Amino acid sequence: MKQNNQFYRTTGHIILSVFIIYLTMGMALGTLPMFILNKLNFSSFIVGIVIGLQSLSTLLTRAYSGKLSDTKGPKASKSIGVILVAAAAVIYTLAIASTQFPILALVLLLFARLLHGVSESLLVTGALAWGIGLVGHEKSGKVMTWNGIAMYAGIAFGAPLSIWIAKYTDIKYTFIIMIILSLLSWLSTFKLPTIHIDKNHVRTPFHKVIGDIAKQGVSLGLSSIAFGCISSFIALLFMEKNWGDASLAFTTFGICYILPRLIFSSFPDKYGGFIITLVSLLIEIFGQIVIGFASTKIMAVIGCGLTGIGFSLIYPSLGVLIIKKVSPQMRATALGAYSAFFDLSLALTVPLAGLIAGNFNYQAVYFFGAVNCLLAFLLILYRRT
Repeated sequence: MKQNNQFYRTTGHIILSVFIIYLTMGMALGTLPMFILNKLNFSSFIVGIVIGLQSLSTLLTRAYSGKLSDTKGPKASKSIGVILVAAAAVIYTLAIASTQFPILALVLLLFARLLHGVSESLLVTGALAWGIGLVGHEKSGKVMTWNGIAMYAGIAFGAPLSIWIAKYTDIKYTFIIMIILSLLSWLSTFKLPTIHIDKNHVRTPFHKVIGDIAKQGVSLGLSSIAFGCISSFIALLFMEKNWGDASLAFTTFGICYILPRLIFSSFPDKYGGFIITLVSLLIEIFGQIVIGFASTKIMAVIGCGLTGIGFSLIYPSLGVLIIKKVSPQMRATALGAYSAFFDLSLALTVPLAGLIAGNFNYQAVYFFGAVNCLLAFLLILYRRT
């Protein structure tokens, strides 16, 4: 109990800071699509470009964020990330004020999304490396688990919050609140100690780091496809089957994703990343197969729940394996590269899943997800290194 209290006293401020920043990301996601469609009168294609630009920006700056955190310290990386969120919020506000000039507003939104994406990369990499550095690598799985909870909870609460604000006040207040939240995020970690950086350490080339963590990174990417299939196609499956809206499926996935992280956050550290990853992948495979064969709405919802349970601990479990393979001086770089596999996986495979749905049906997408989870299982099982 004392160890748990010490853990939360040490990392609680970092977790709170991450939650606040992901609250801003959820607020942007809840507000921007309707603003672009209804106020600026652009197409859904433009909405996709604006929203997707943040993920691309995050992916392309993973290596830089890792290097910055390893050389200047994770506190510096995280702090710069928070500052960029505030800057993005200011530019969002300017875009809202430029509604009468749609092209200018769109350019400002694109710039803001780029900054928001860079900030995410710097913040997450810095927060993970900082938390692990403060509590020790033996609790790395727990640090990654709780940071993941903060990220998904922030987005889950942020989107409806921004919709409520826009409905009852004015959309501009959404982004003004984002500026205030950025300040609160910075203040929440201001007094936490920095981590000593060995400036004389000879850095491992980035391509070598990629090679060292490729097995775990590819496995994360393959397992993430199931998540992408649910987030992108479950609503369309429900529509095709006349099952009504898919809100219950999304809610069930979210609850089943968060609960294992709350209850079993210590499992990757306690039992090892290898065995927890294998068990998680088996559950995820079964969940995808249940959706693939679903003949009723309840079956599909159950499949979403099982997928959420399975996917929940894969990131921290594989992360534990990575932490053991790299030196502390390269920890942030390795975590940044590892996270990039998740970004790249969704960017490349969700369109492929769309092709599968177009040539077959939406349930075929989930067999595709199951096959990729099976490949991840076999990859991890092969040569336990």
